[in-house]
Amino acid sequence: MTTNKLELFTVPGIPQLSAGDDLAAILIDAMAAAAVELRDGDVVVVAQKLVSKAEGRTARLSEIKPGAAAIELAAATEKDPAMAQLIMDESSAILRHRPGVIIAEHKLGMVLANAGIDRSNVTADPDTVLLFPEDPDGSAAALKRRLDAAARISVGVVIADSVGRAWRMGTTGMAIGCAGVEALANLRGRKDMFGRVLEVSEHAVADSIASAAELLLGEADEATPVVIVRGLDEGRSAQTSRILQRLPAEDMFR
Repeated sequence: MTTNKLELFTVPGIPQLSAGDDLAAILIDAMAAAAVELRDGDVVVVAQKLVSKAEGRTARLSEIKPGAAAIELAAATEKDPAMAQLIMDESSAILRHRPGVIIAEHKLGMVLANAGIDRSNVTADPDTVLLFPEDPDGSAAALKRRLDAAARISVGVVIADSVGRAWRMGTTGMAIGCAGVEALANLRGRKDMFGRVLEVSEHAVADSIASAAELLLGEADEATPVVIVRGLDEGRSAQTSRILQRLPAEDMFR
């Protein structure tokens, strides 16, 4: 995947979603209303919150009964015990914690703060929080099928969320699900500009797409949860976002 020009633009008019809404139909209608025409090879980047809302992935903290381990974790991190329990329920392991912070390995394998559970831009009710989709790659694949059929082309889909990084301040985009996108490009065996053979180089293409789109997706009140990335000629890869997860045997920091 090489290109010398990219175009990114938002799809306006996406409403607030609720459980059971037909996300694909809503995107297709919004693009039609805004005269946005998908082209073969485009990548449609959708904010994780949009997918989670449509799939009903919400929880009410008042309905969560924390156990002894969650109460202990909450005391150590100065968090709501119900939130601590929910983080544990969504995780396969709690990796690190300190006051105000819980780093967990999500059941999907990703390492995230608070197991990806979020309150921002969810609802006006502070008791309601949003969880990750149960199968983000499956969600991306289903959305791709609908968009491909509607436009009679082949597009890529990336479900993006903003995440922190271990050695850098701030958040950036990460692909938690994708379809039709070469998520990880293996550059090993190619030569650099001086003829040296690349031995370890791999490019996290899906994460790079998510990061670029994150500049337009926004984190506050922008209300622009869908971005089209044009110029990458994607849409046909069989890779999923799982290929981006480092194997435990290769992880030097756990």
